[in-house]
Amino acid sequence: MKNNVMFSSRTDMWETPQDLFDELNSEFHFTLDVCAVQGNAKCEKFYTPDDDGLSQPWDGVVWCNPPYGRDIGKWILTASIASGARGATVVMLLPARTDTRWFHDFIYQKGRVEVRFLRGRLKFGNSKNSAPFPSMVVVFRPTS
Repeated sequence: MKNNVMFSSRTDMWETPQDLFDELNSEFHFTLDVCAVQGNAKCEKFYTPDDDGLSQPWDGVVWCNPPYGRDIGKWILTASIASGARGATVVMLLPARTDTRWFHDFIYQKGRVEVRFLRGRLKFGNSKNSAPFPSMVVVFRPTS
């Protein structure tokens, strides 16, 4: 289900670049993609919007490239909870918006969170153009 609107600013869904995912997967060995659509899931086990990944259990080693709209903070909070309460490792691809409330509340100054700022701008999915924003990979590690 490839659609040009998925790779434009007209949507909050940005398909993970396969080469970036492959590099991270070789390090983390993901078991669950909590925010996928049919046809672009990065793991054998995945949740679609119909499954509502925010209401499902996040266990094991989780990949999450959430919608980049107003609800992004809910995804980041859920990642923080999953790594704390459930003992999951959660790796997220996020826009590098260090001025946001969600960055300061759930990522910045959290001892078990690693932030990797990515050089340059990513090309999401089959897009011809780079994203209009910088990106970062955030790793939530289990508390135990």
